[in-house]
Amino acid sequence: MENGNVNHHEMDTFSTITIKGTLSLLMQNVDEQNGKRLISLGMGDPTLYSCFHTTRVAGESVVEALQSEKFNGYSPTVGLPQTRRAIAEYLSRDLPYKLSADDVFITSGCTQAIDVALAMLGKPGANILLPRPGFPIYELCATFRRLQVRYFDLLPEKGWEVDLDAVEALADQNTVGLVVINPGNPCGNVYSYQHLQKIAETAEKLKIPVIADEVYGHLAFGDNPFIPMGVFGSIVPVLTLGSLSKRWIVPGWRLGWFVTTDPNNMYKNPKTIERMKKYFDILGGPATFVQAAVPRIIEKTDEVFFRKTINTLKQTADICWDMVNEIPCISCPQKPQGSMAAMMKVNISDLDDISDDIDFCFRLAKEESVIILPGTAVGLKNWIRITFAADPPSLIEALGRLKSFCERHTKILQTY
Repeated sequence: MENGNVNHHEMDTFSTITIKGTLSLLMQNVDEQNGKRLISLGMGDPTLYSCFHTTRVAGESVVEALQSEKFNGYSPTVGLPQTRRAIAEYLSRDLPYKLSADDVFITSGCTQAIDVALAMLGKPGANILLPRPGFPIYELCATFRRLQVRYFDLLPEKGWEVDLDAVEALADQNTVGLVVINPGNPCGNVYSYQHLQKIAETAEKLKIPVIADEVYGHLAFGDNPFIPMGVFGSIVPVLTLGSLSKRWIVPGWRLGWFVTTDPNNMYKNPKTIERMKKYFDILGGPATFVQAAVPRIIEKTDEVFFRKTINTLKQTADICWDMVNEIPCISCPQKPQGSMAAMMKVNISDLDDISDDIDFCFRLAKEESVIILPGTAVGLKNWIRITFAADPPSLIEALGRLKSFCERHTKILQTY
């Protein structure tokens, strides 16, 4: 950092920086002397805003488990039996077959579930297929696991569907998995039943499992309902990753899961199961008392709580869509259908003195004290990711400042 401005050299290798690391650099570029309150639309943490809070029963369940003094010791490394059973029953509600507790492994958030999936699939010379744009933790974990990364594009003109032709072209005998994030982060899309089935059929043709990142599961408010990838487990093995974080609005509790949704038992031979259990022996899972609270949280959470969250997200997604469409240099290919964020294209050629999406976001942070994520951080240059999980007044104010910023930097057309 020099004179309050980001050193662009720091951002030359964005793929090596996590979203949190990127946002930390942006925060350093905020000018505290400009008199504007800081508004962040960069992090997918809805707890930052008062309109998003967890259900009362969740807090009560954790307190009850803690005060019982029954859960102060170690849990089994794969998770408490009652927690595994409760999550199996919860996920089975939306599947054509029943999961068992043995299919479920408790992780420290969905991030650890990602690492488990890649660790289980990794082997010398292997490669994995990741979506672009996508969640950069996958690349980071793959790098540590010495997995080669191959990116397939999501198609903005088709609602961010997977380019299945590209998937087939990229795969070879060393490909060990295909990652699908639905509802989409960072794109805000929700895949149709038909598209998910095509993904499953493509993976089956290539003889690779699907890693289904469903951390935003059920947070869908558009035309397509949320369909878990595990519905197609009879076509192709599915490794389902999820957590309490987003649906229950408790990301700090770090309660996630890694689940083998595999009714044909292709990944359930004794050697594979034993390998998974041994790997969990070296991991540190969530706090035991938080695990113990899960069965009651799942059983007692009222549907009214879920509907309220969905209605709020739909309201803020609509605000984001309407206001962004009024900004001349930014375009959004699709109205957000789910999750908590959406991708917007920045028409850099319309801006007078801004070189790319990274420059755009750092200048916006400095001039307007608004934080949004450069698209380069998720694999798409000259795009931005806006998180709309914010209270409406803050969102409206931030997007208003974004519009002012763009108008101030838009090229003045010369007339002769």
